[in-house]
Amino acid sequence: MGRSLVFRVNGVEVFCKGANWIPCDALPSRQTPARYEALLEAAAQANMNMLRVWGGGQYERELFYELCDRKGLLIWQDFMFSCAAYPATPEFLAEVEAEVRHQVRRLRDHPCLALWCGNNEDLGALTWFPETRANRDRYLVDYDRLNEGTVGRIVRELDPGRAWWPSSPSSGPGDYSDNWHEDGKGDMHYWSVWHEGRPFEAYYEVTPRFCSEFGFQSLPSAEGVRAFAPESQANLTSPVMEHHQRHPRGNTVIAETLTRYFRFPEGFEELLYLSQVQQALAIRTAVEYWRSRRPACMGILYWQLDDCWPVASWSSLEYPVRWKPLHYAARRFFQPVHVAAFCRDAALVEVHGINDTREVAPGELRIRFLDFAGRPRREEKREVRLPPEAATPLGAYPLASLPARPEELFLDLHLVQAKAEVENQLFLCPPKRCELPDPGLRTVVRAGKDGRVRVELAAERPAFYVHLEAPGLEGRFSDSCFTLLPDRPRAVEFLPLASASAARAAGKAAELERVLKVRHLRATYR
Repeated sequence: MGRSLVFRVNGVEVFCKGANWIPCDALPSRQTPARYEALLEAAAQANMNMLRVWGGGQYERELFYELCDRKGLLIWQDFMFSCAAYPATPEFLAEVEAEVRHQVRRLRDHPCLALWCGNNEDLGALTWFPETRANRDRYLVDYDRLNEGTVGRIVRELDPGRAWWPSSPSSGPGDYSDNWHEDGKGDMHYWSVWHEGRPFEAYYEVTPRFCSEFGFQSLPSAEGVRAFAPESQANLTSPVMEHHQRHPRGNTVIAETLTRYFRFPEGFEELLYLSQVQQALAIRTAVEYWRSRRPACMGILYWQLDDCWPVASWSSLEYPVRWKPLHYAARRFFQPVHVAAFCRDAALVEVHGINDTREVAPGELRIRFLDFAGRPRREEKREVRLPPEAATPLGAYPLASLPARPEELFLDLHLVQAKAEVENQLFLCPPKRCELPDPGLRTVVRAGKDGRVRVELAAERPAFYVHLEAPGLEGRFSDSCFTLLPDRPRAVEFLPLASASAARAAGKAAELERVLKVRHLRATYR
């Protein structure tokens, strides 16, 4: 059955949802209070409740922890040791002891601090390098002297009431299991999709007790690329684009995976957009399935929240603070009450309701299988009551029983509650196999008397991964990267970084209308 890893706050078991945090800029002078505020507020707005301060970065400044205290963001705090075999000489251990004593005393009184973790992936380093493989016993002794004999000892001495975890990933004290592939206990770093080239469906093959790292890269947005590359370099394999991709196989993995799921895009900007859609799909696939495994799984932290420079990466917030499609998707797939669906065996669609709150969540659930003209081909509606702090199966539908082939339908879930609505959609096969018509998308930009600027969107046929961009304007949209259905038009608000007055709303609307770009899946290919 394995062994759980669960965080309990004030007697309540918390399903942890969030991401890994890296330094917010490569240059410390640019790690400003405004940047910290914007990034951490974006995490809170995406329904996150935990961040992991990665052991390959830095101990963060006091402001970071103060903001997390205020915003209700729990912190998994690594000590700054990562992916390496460290010495255990008396001189080095003395330096480590001074470092650890200082940091524990500095941070232990912050209510956001949930756990001390000895390092990032140092257990893996025992088998990664020729030197450690050739003399593993020696390096294991050095690891134990540093991690348990020094770091862990001081944490237990100075902060005995807070959890100590020896490494990430780890099965716990004294256990040296392979937590990159074994999911039965402790926390897991699941990288088989990105590093080993497994399909997104491989996420269905594991149920981590707590997944503290997994991820998938995307390219920057078109606006992000323009910040560092001239027009002559607007090509995936140009020298500048390759310089801004620090993973040796990164662009290859992105492009190869696109061919698995999507029709290849026809232009450079379409490629950038579709890579970000693909990233959102990858992380959503894992998160929704693992949330449905509650209580076996009780935590999901994807890699990573932020970037430290403009680059192709795993982040959901593009440098400096631009929301990618993944971050908009995270706001939905991390919401406390959610409905999700997946096909684990390519023959059966499973629907689950997820309720992380402490109260029953009642509502009316409509389940529809629509064709790509937007016509319902099968539909059911029923009242549901989702139990608190639980994931609940809500139905299973054999693909063979549907009124059309999987490539001719998609699933639409719509949960209507007293004060909120939740919706979700699922392709029943890779989207590249589906013949998508032009959705007939229409947009109108309006300025309200309240000073707010809204984009009203409607479609004649379903439009998928509808994503709004406002190049040159500082701000974000209230929602983006969503499915737009003919019977559910939307109004999306533009949220500028600086609040706009009603008198400026008309000017803002005209400016937004001039620069607005609305992308969707069907527009990426001919």
